[in-house]
Amino acid sequence: MIESVSLHLVRGLPVINKGDSLADLIQSRFELLDGDLICIASTVVSKSEGRVRELSSYTPCERALAIAKNLGKDPRFVQAVLEESSEILLDRPFLLVVTRFGHVCVNAGIDQSNVPPGKILLLPENPSLSAEMIRRELNRDCPVIITDTCGRPFRFGVTGVAIGWSGLSPIRDWREATDIHGRKLEITLEAVADEIAGMANLLMGEAGDSTPAVVVRGLPRFDGGGSMFMPEEQDVIRAILSSK
Repeated sequence: MIESVSLHLVRGLPVINKGDSLADLIQSRFELLDGDLICIASTVVSKSEGRVRELSSYTPCERALAIAKNLGKDPRFVQAVLEESSEILLDRPFLLVVTRFGHVCVNAGIDQSNVPPGKILLLPENPSLSAEMIRRELNRDCPVIITDTCGRPFRFGVTGVAIGWSGLSPIRDWREATDIHGRKLEITLEAVADEIAGMANLLMGEAGDSTPAVVVRGLPRFDGGGSMFMPEEQDVIRAILSSK
């Protein structure tokens, strides 16, 4: 049982540029302990990996032109979304896609905030690999979660979610545990990586706070593997969308 958890903003991080070591920048500004968990916003991971693109570098295909006309969006932006996606689930009233690393989100997570006009910021190409590489550079044994924000069906507002992780299991399996009446749980899988990302996002904020890293202290390791991304054959919602 978890008794308490503390979250700490990493202050003083500079504007991140391509080639910057996030591990070095974080541990030079915060005294990490073994077992601390580090949440890092995908935006700064993308910037360190050189995932900023000129919008003018994209040439829209016919499909991008058609979608852009329906949505009232820049065709070049739509082309960027198509190139970062492995599947288009909806093309109206917004672009809901599956990214090449398996995350379902709007516009492939491409961001136009916190970058200069005329530029866009792509998500990390492989966020879990990014998390693993950052973790290897740390001087302490600390799990790493790469976070982003997503909207949710049937609810207003966005919340932080994990799109990449290393050093922890993103899922906590409660199956076979018993409730207070002694009945075994049969289907409960807890999305702990998303819960942690949501907590961290409360501190990070959503605009220009320049606080993209949070250290979480006091959590168990949740050791193991697993994925947050539901296989297509088990995804009821995707099946419904594809049948229309």
